[in-house]
Amino acid sequence: MKYNEIGNTGIKIPPIIFGTSALGNLYAEIDENTKIDIINNCFKYMPSRPIVFDSAGKYGAGLALEMLGKCFLKLNINPEDVIISNKLGWMQTSLTTLEPTFEKGVWFGLENDAIQNISYDGILKCWEQGNELLGESYCQQLISVHDPDEYIIGSVNNNEYEKRFENVLDAYRALVEIKNKNKNIAVGIGAKNWKIIKQISAKVDLDWIMFANSYTIYDHSQELLDFITEMDKKNVFIINSAVFNAGFLIGGKYFNYQLIDPNNKENIHLYKWRDTFFKICKEYNIEPSQACIHFGISHPAIASVALNTSNPKHVKKNIEEVQKDIPSEFYKELKNAGLINPDYLYL
Repeated sequence: MKYNEIGNTGIKIPPIIFGTSALGNLYAEIDENTKIDIINNCFKYMPSRPIVFDSAGKYGAGLALEMLGKCFLKLNINPEDVIISNKLGWMQTSLTTLEPTFEKGVWFGLENDAIQNISYDGILKCWEQGNELLGESYCQQLISVHDPDEYIIGSVNNNEYEKRFENVLDAYRALVEIKNKNKNIAVGIGAKNWKIIKQISAKVDLDWIMFANSYTIYDHSQELLDFITEMDKKNVFIINSAVFNAGFLIGGKYFNYQLIDPNNKENIHLYKWRDTFFKICKEYNIEPSQACIHFGISHPAIASVALNTSNPKHVKKNIEEVQKDIPSEFYKELKNAGLINPDYLYL
């Protein structure tokens, strides 16, 4: 696999990054042996090293980070063979209620809660806790503020919006200090709302950007594509994630991390789109996941795609699908059916 360097940081990344939200029991509680099998298969089927894992203190209220470090130790993984991305901004706390107070109905079987702490001091604390949860043998190399878009957009008025935006900039000041004090650190941003990424990138020199739910075979605005091209010209490393719109495009019940009701009239168009997509995929003998992945890395500026699975058997499949090609006739059919933008150029 071809590795690309993130800016001038010396950190080189393969075209696939492994998400770890399943290690934090996203959507369902997974037993420890299955989690170990997922990580083991990443090392078993990836043809080269290092292997990159994307995690966050928010994933299972720190459980994903804990399990990641635990799996590495269990499998006797050389720290030099891994690169860990940790999106900072949420801290593990004690669970004092029947279920975690953040993102209810999404995380299962948790023994801790998490609170958001986006500020200069808060990010430093998240960084320290992240190292503790991973264990002393493994370190964070790609660091960012987690979902700054949700934090900023959650403002109730303009004054709070400006204050929260300043908090995010203070958080990035802390990240830059961490980078300056440590070797092989790259500062980036991960968010679902790419327009917030654009706002922050105008204020902060970023090494990398990770889009989530923004650039998929279902949703790919020209405005976003133009921004991606702009960032590429600035030598910003670009990662695409959540290319399945949180699993919906490959048959899941969640769309962009929200459980959706198929009987709700507002959701009918989503199911209609997916039904047609599945039909065309079947006609061309193409897995829906393969189509989503291939489209998600079709823009020449996309250097890597982050994929997450709760099934160990899917790891090998994901690795293979990143490297597979798809005939242009398939995309012509999708365009004719109105499923993708007819003016999309990168296929």
